[in-house]
Amino acid sequence: MYTLPNKLKVFALVFMVVGAIGIVAGFLSTPKTLEEVEAIMAEANHDGGHATNDHDTAAPEMHQAVAHEASQEMDHSGHQIAQEGHQMVASDHMDQDAHQEHMEHVMQQMQNRPWSALYIASFFFFMIALGALAFYAIQYAAQAGWSPVLFRVMEGVTGYLPVASIGILILLLCSALGINHIFHWMDADLVNPDSPHFDKIIAAKSGYLNIPFFMIRAVIFLLGWNLYRWISRKNSIADDTAEDQSFFKKNFKLSAGFLVFFIVTESIMSWDWIMSFDPHWFSTLFGWYVFAGMMVCAITVIALVTIFLKSQGYLEEVNDSHIHDLAKFMFAFSIFWTYLWFSQFMLIWYANIPEEVTYFITRIEDYKMPFFGMIAMNFVFPLLLLMNSDYKRVNWFVVMAGIVILSGHYLDVFNMVMPATVGDTWMIGVPELSSVCFFFGLFVYVVFNTLTKAPLVPKKNPFIKESKHFHY
Repeated sequence: MYTLPNKLKVFALVFMVVGAIGIVAGFLSTPKTLEEVEAIMAEANHDGGHATNDHDTAAPEMHQAVAHEASQEMDHSGHQIAQEGHQMVASDHMDQDAHQEHMEHVMQQMQNRPWSALYIASFFFFMIALGALAFYAIQYAAQAGWSPVLFRVMEGVTGYLPVASIGILILLLCSALGINHIFHWMDADLVNPDSPHFDKIIAAKSGYLNIPFFMIRAVIFLLGWNLYRWISRKNSIADDTAEDQSFFKKNFKLSAGFLVFFIVTESIMSWDWIMSFDPHWFSTLFGWYVFAGMMVCAITVIALVTIFLKSQGYLEEVNDSHIHDLAKFMFAFSIFWTYLWFSQFMLIWYANIPEEVTYFITRIEDYKMPFFGMIAMNFVFPLLLLMNSDYKRVNWFVVMAGIVILSGHYLDVFNMVMPATVGDTWMIGVPELSSVCFFFGLFVYVVFNTLTKAPLVPKKNPFIKESKHFHY
């Protein structure tokens, strides 16, 4: 049996506490008034700040100039000059209104930032747990002979799923209740024909994109995934003391059925929880794209946890061939992710349809560093680090590749969420780093605590002997 070391427990708790403090600080530092927004923008961009100040001071001078000119020329041109003066004043008022509306939009984007950072980190660790669950089900359904010695590690990673589900549901509920505004389409004015903000495209999608149906789908998805996780875990532990293979057979049938449910619900989940941040945009590849990122992150974490446990003297049955196979999956899904990313990008970019290509233009122009950095970390580095078969057997090499992959896919989620919620006001600062710290600490604590609840190697799995003697 595995025992949670005190050092690891303290390590996780420190990350959680530091992260929680940073999250609170991130929310407190958000601007509450338009004056604070203008001050922040002036500090970030001196030119913009000067322009704003000039605009504010120019208004009364404009009024005076117009009035003076009108009075001087009244004798010569009468009502014509006066009319032009009124038009100039009206135009100035319109400029002021547009400026104020822009400032309000920027303030909302800045207020969205800590919520978006929290959502990105929450979803990132959630998808690791969900991906591990899918990978676990695949191994059962395929009756794989190499992987049973890793089943309890997979179950440990999926142990985070119930906690992650509560977290993601709370964040979705906050959006549905109007506590935050990261989901733009939830604004009631957008589907109100009498509102000046009425959006025909979003209104046309309101049969699907509406808050009650959105939350119902979320609850169904989370219940289905967690129910499978609970039943399969229960059967797996019961199988250790069973006299026959009935529990293994139950898990086999359950896993096959779950995979059908998963592939449908995962696609819809990606549309709801990620793609709907850009409600005008869509991609038929998006579900597969999110799935590929989810799987590579999950397999990477399974490999890292396995290597850590082996370094602590556990999982003696796990050899370098098991690590090699995990690294192969890391490499394969990295290539698969790249293929899907390029297919999605190339087709949209080549077609150059404005309402589609704007998705990538925004990210290339405003998110150049995380956008291209993500591609390098998710494709170039895995290609260089894991292509060689011998390197896949070297633990520290796999760990190094794994850290790069996980960092890259965090940036991937960052790129999918931030442009639609905070626009060009983004940065990677206290809210982002604190959110990652908090959920990382929570993830480590829950996963390794779950590993203490059952033996690290299943005893009665019919393929356990084959797995223990697996060599490639």
